[in-house]
Amino acid sequence: MTGVQVQTQIAGAGIEPLEAAHTSLPIGYDKRLMITAGRSSKELGTKIAQRLGVGLTDAGLKTFSDGEVYCRYAESIRGADVFIVQSTCGNDETGMTVNDALMELLVMVEAAVGASAHRVIAVLPWYGYSRQDKKSAPREPITARLVAKMLETAGIDRMLTMDLHAGQMQGFFSKPVDHMTAMPVLTQFVKDRIAGSGDDCVIISPDAGRVKLTRKFAQKIGAPYALLEKERPAHQVAQTGYVIGDVEGKVAVIIDDIIDTGGTLSAAAQAVLDEGASAVHAVATHGIFSGNAYETLAASPLTSIVVTDTIPLRAGAPALIEVLTSADILTDSVRRIFTDDSVSEIFAGENQLF
Repeated sequence: MTGVQVQTQIAGAGIEPLEAAHTSLPIGYDKRLMITAGRSSKELGTKIAQRLGVGLTDAGLKTFSDGEVYCRYAESIRGADVFIVQSTCGNDETGMTVNDALMELLVMVEAAVGASAHRVIAVLPWYGYSRQDKKSAPREPITARLVAKMLETAGIDRMLTMDLHAGQMQGFFSKPVDHMTAMPVLTQFVKDRIAGSGDDCVIISPDAGRVKLTRKFAQKIGAPYALLEKERPAHQVAQTGYVIGDVEGKVAVIIDDIIDTGGTLSAAAQAVLDEGASAVHAVATHGIFSGNAYETLAASPLTSIVVTDTIPLRAGAPALIEVLTSADILTDSVRRIFTDDSVSEIFAGENQLF
């Protein structure tokens, strides 16, 4: 059976069964948890389902010859809390593009709402179009807001996501948004594998907009931090200027939320080395690696790159790229949302500080 039956008797929680409560009617509280996944995040959805001890519900997804997406759940989801895992990103293995993934997610939400699910929670480990979160020039759309409108129109009751490009994007939604972060996973990795080597470590912010994140990351590691001065003259084009801070003779770790084409990161690594760093590593939550990113990063002076599996890694990745899983954090979040428990306690309330 795919669903999980959850009763109101919770041992040790001090909650009385509803049957014993002072009510005029004996009401039995019964909920089902169901996890399904789109074709851009099937592997991550499977990991989450396995950790929760449930099967992954088959959404019956297919694409017609004309490109239209079809969805029909293989079993009844009536009355269930349905968590739909789908990063709105491309997936070479399944032939999905960003727009395919977005449309597929909307269709899955619509199908779940029409099938009388109790709640429909969209789990977007990577929120596509998140970098189009403001008008940087006249006559531009705020596409991240448009995606939020589409999800709410389709009928989601809640959204769970990870490391939004800008936390203020939560304001695009009228429904609750649970904003998780992969930073605990990444800080632990840096502690164990880089800072733990005994070398002096310095955390590098790729631009002024990431200073708050960098400061918090550095505090967790117990290391100083520095800042790269950067300008962006055009989309997907960045010019790294100089380093503000002391990196001489230290192992530098550049942190960011996204690695896309790799050009900015490669230039940043070279700038840090030119200032006297002994080695440069990079960590980020979302590894998009579009275009010629693999070739660019393989030729870069970076020692290693660490990302999470919010976006599936396409084939041909250079050996310096390592992937950590975000499934544990997402699983705990799903469990807490389902049981109406505190989600912020996962990070001791610090998830909004990253």
